[in-house]
Parts: sequence; structure tokens; C-alpha cells
Amino acid sequence: MPPCRVAVIGAGAAGLVAARELRREGHAPVVFERAAAVGGNWLYDEDAPASAADLLRAGGVHSSLYASLRTNLPRECMGFLDFPFVPDPDGGAGTETSYSHDPRRFPGHEEVLRYLEAFARRFDLHGLVRFETEVVRVRRDDASAGWKVSYCSRKLAHGSSEQEEVFDAVVVCNGHLAEPHVADIAGIDTWPGKQMHSHNYRVPDSFHGQVVVVIGSAPSGHEISRDIAGVAKEVHVGRRSPPTSEMQITARANLWLHPMVERAEEDGSVVFKDGSRVKADAIVHCTGYKYNFPFLGDDVGIYVDDNRVGPLYQHVFPPHLAPHISFIGLHIKALLFPLFQLQSNWVAGVLSGRIKLPSQDEMKEHVATFYREMEADVFPKRNTHNLGACTYKYEDWVAEKCGHENIEGWRKEMFIAALKNFAHRRESYQDEWDDDHLLPQAHRDFAKYL
Repeated sequence: MPPCRVAVIGAGAAGLVAARELRREGHAPVVFERAAAVGGNWLYDEDAPASAADLLRAGGVHSSLYASLRTNLPRECMGFLDFPFVPDPDGGAGTETSYSHDPRRFPGHEEVLRYLEAFARRFDLHGLVRFETEVVRVRRDDASAGWKVSYCSRKLAHGSSEQEEVFDAVVVCNGHLAEPHVADIAGIDTWPGKQMHSHNYRVPDSFHGQVVVVIGSAPSGHEISRDIAGVAKEVHVGRRSPPTSEMQITARANLWLHPMVERAEEDGSVVFKDGSRVKADAIVHCTGYKYNFPFLGDDVGIYVDDNRVGPLYQHVFPPHLAPHISFIGLHIKALLFPLFQLQSNWVAGVLSGRIKLPSQDEMKEHVATFYREMEADVFPKRNTHNLGACTYKYEDWVAEKCGHENIEGWRKEMFIAALKNFAHRRESYQDEWDDDHLLPQAHRDFAKYL
């Protein structure tokens, strides 16, 4: 197959590595990025919405980062396979790939952004990106069997008027941490307090002296609740856990754990499923996100149903449109940067003809079988892209398709150790760990790339 001109939507970690893999395969990628720099969700935006009405929605805020955020995986296992995420011995000075100012194994979000910027410099990717350019519509071009991509650029002399170009293929890398999912709570419409989604949380200052309910205890809910506890009068965390008759006391005197919230009342009370209640000033929803592709019309035939993006063969290719539109990075609970790289290599190889896909009928049957198996296992539809316990089975399958080595054993072990450490050391997992024995092998593998 001849080289393709490919529109890549997004210049975060997935879009950057997709552009690199496409170009390595001989294609001509053009990356559309609505922000003014690379980094995607790792590009910190300190301005939270000014309007209370926008605190539950995406609004104009691009990133979901809060100021105190640190990675929830050790840096060694989360970096790209051939571009190690390790501290620079010179503290960030010197070569084009130098970036490090934060040597911690679980660094702050600024370090991840510097790493992605260094990746873009090392592989000369900035020239492929059209910054401050937002894709507004993607549709089939019947005349060329390609794709019409409509976009608006704030950098053009004539302002943000819509432009259109035709591409052979489209790779969607716009992430899934931009459209907030808000908990459905009985009585919340008449509850008088302030509500915010974690997407719009930046610093705890506005909660000084207040009683705050945080919904959700995944890493973001865990960290935000402790951040707010530093200034609030009380913080109460509602989480999915068996109901108990008593509030669960934590290591912090003003922070308690509860079962999930059951309802909110007009007098400001928040009632938990065990019957306990608090009168709260604010609720912070740390309840995750919804997949959203506003540039894809209904005519494309790709849907989002209870957070299932489909139909997709192996989470990447819609059978009826493969290989000319694909999705990179839909998964959660996975080694994301390595997975982005493997999926991107797969897409690039399929577009060039180096890698063969099954027939359309075979892919459709595979998708149907996967959905039936999920239903039989009573696995919620919303967890379709949650790799969970099968993360390595999937990643190694993609690696095999690409002719790539499987994910390194130490990387898999480090990922599992980090998950266990979070479960057992929630207060200190980013500063205490038991996997130092894996570091020598990791650094031996890194040596060939450094």
C-alpha cells in the first residue's frame, strides 16, 4: 500500500507516539492540537472556571490536572518502551533529551510534561503539529474514499473560520479525561451547596474551613481528599465499599471514609448508604470521565454507549471502516504510554500493508463474541476498555502483531507491585515501596537507549 497522509487528533502522549510511528512507517502524519503546546492532559492549566455553573462541566478547561498531582505509577514502568522515563543525572541541563528536575520515582505532573516535551524534541515531532487548531468535524469523502477533516485555527490571519482538508486516514488520540462524569445522586438538584468535578479542581484554597464530601476513592479522589483535608474543617469520602455502621477513621483527624452517597437533602445534608449523614458545604465529584468524540457525526457509525466505544476490533479499529480510522489509548488500568506505542505501531503497520487485519466479517464476529463474553461474565459495559487483570495479555497480543518483543517482565512486575502498594499504603505509596529489586534490570534495559 502507498504511504498515507494521516490526520492525528491530539498531541498528548498518544498523539505524539502515533505521529512518530506513522512517520517511521513512511506515512505523512499531520497532528491537530487545540492547545498551544504538546502534552495533552499533562499540560497543566491553572485557571479553573470562574462560573459556579461550569464547575461540573468541561467548559474551556483543557487539562484535568490539579497542582499537587503526582504520578500513581513509578516512572520507570510508565515511560515509552524505547525512551526511558528516568531522572537526568545533570538535572535537566545539556542535551536535547534532557528534561528532569524532579528525581522522585513518583514525580509531579510537571516532570511528565517535560518528559513528553523531550520526546517530541528527540524525534523532531513539533513540526508535525498544528497548534491552536481544533478538529470540529470528521466525515467520509466519497469521492476519494478518504476522510474530510474540518478544523478551526486560532493562529490563522483570518481568525477561527473553518477550514477543510482530505486525508487518507484518521487516528483519534484525543484522550478520555475531558468530559466529566458526575454521580447521579437523589435530591442533588435542590441541595444548596457548591459542587465541583475533579476535572476543575486545582488547589484546595476555596474549601478553607468547610465541610466537604468527596465522592470516589480512586487515585484522584484519594489525593484530592487529602489535599483538601489540609485546609478544610472536615472531609468525608464516599466510596464503593460494603456498608458499615460506623464512620471509618483515617490517619488524618479530620478525614473519614464512608460507603457511597445515597442522597442529598435541601437542608445541606449528605446521607450515606449506611445511614450516616453530614451537613456539607461542598461536594467534589471524583467520579471519572465519559468518552467523547464531538467531531464524529452519527453517519460515521461509531457510538459511545455507557462508556463503551464501539464497535471496535481490539479496541482500535471499527470493522466497517478499518483501517482508515482508528483509536489509540482508550484503555484504563494499563501501562498507558507503552500501550500507546504498541497500538500506534500496529496502526502504522496496518496502513502500510506490513500487518494484515482479519476480514471485516471476522472482526465483526470477534467484537460480537467479546461483548457476549462480557455479558456472560456480568462485566459492566462501562468497563469495556478497562484492561484490569488482562492488561498484559492484550499488550503482548498487540506486540506480537507488530513483531515487537513483549512488555518486559520487570515492567509488568513493577506495575502489579504499584497497584498492591496503593491498596496497602494509601497514605505513603508514592514515597515507600518494596520493588527496588526490579530497578537494576530496568536500568540495564534502559542503557541501550540512553
